Amino acid sequence: MHSVFVLALPDTIAFDLATPIEVLGRVRLPDGGPGYRVQVCGSEPMVDAGPLRLAVDHRLDAIESAGTVIVPGRYDPTAPVPAAALDALRAAAAAGTRIASICVGAFTLAAAGLLDHRRATTHWAAADRFRAAFPAVDVDPAVLYVDTGQFVTSAGATAGVDMCLHLVRRDYGAAVAADASRQAVAPLHRDGGQAQFIVRPGPDATAAGLDPVLRWLEVHAYEDLTLAGIAAEAGLSVRTLNRRFHEQTGHTPMQWVTARRIRRAQELLESTDHGVDRIAHLVGFASPAQFRLQFKRLSGVAPQAYRNTFRAQLPSAGSTSA
Repeated sequence: MHSVFVLALPDTIAFDLATPIEVLGRVRLPDGGPGYRVQVCGSEPMVDAGPLRLAVDHRLDAIESAGTVIVPGRYDPTAPVPAAALDALRAAAAAGTRIASICVGAFTLAAAGLLDHRRATTHWAAADRFRAAFPAVDVDPAVLYVDTGQFVTSAGATAGVDMCLHLVRRDYGAAVAADASRQAVAPLHRDGGQAQFIVRPGPDATAAGLDPVLRWLEVHAYEDLTLAGIAAEAGLSVRTLNRRFHEQTGHTPMQWVTARRIRRAQELLESTDHGVDRIAHLVGFASPAQFRLQFKRLSGVAPQAYRNTFRAQLPSAGSTSA
């Protein structure tokens, strides 16, 4: 069983603290046993967590026995970190322990010097403060999480769930991660490189709004679409469409279409007994092979593995190939 310690610092964000406890704590292996033993440690026996006060069962030296340490964010990420906590994180890193952060917990890892000259992420709204405080870190605020091997950082809120499911996949494989995502009622897999949702206010964003073409794509995403055809529907040049799509969604138009098709395929795999090849055709892929490739890239598992994990029990009606 993999040992995980969640580090509770003063003024910790309760949501961030609860995320690994709930997601990893519910992981079950094929034999029914738990995948993780999740515990909370801190430098103080009682820790403020916004409107809550939490009792902490383990002191910082417990980190020495951890396979993974996860550091939640704090309401004021720029507040000084207790020196004992920084020392414990440095010692854990030196021992080879995997260390992860959720949201602005990356500030704590950076304060310990663990992210210098490494790529990392944090909540997009805190990225400028992070850069100013830690110029030696290569911060990328446009992704959900960054895994550099020993150190893993994630963006805010639900990106912490994505990161935890990514850790499960690393530790135990796709099937266990799929079951964990079902327990968490979360998407099976969102790639770490997927863009954070970033609001870009101002007149330019309003003028360049993509709502009409996005509504059109919701209806027509399963048809034989081309980039030129989408641009014509939007009344834009291909170049302008690509630029505005990337500015507002973080993706190209065809990436957005592919993601919408995969989401629809997941619905069909869960709720129908259609064969995988038929589903590939229904959601707009030119070939089943391309569908399988894109489905595994975005979902982390093959279509049949997804079906086996998520579908409701339906009468069998024909075979489905993976």
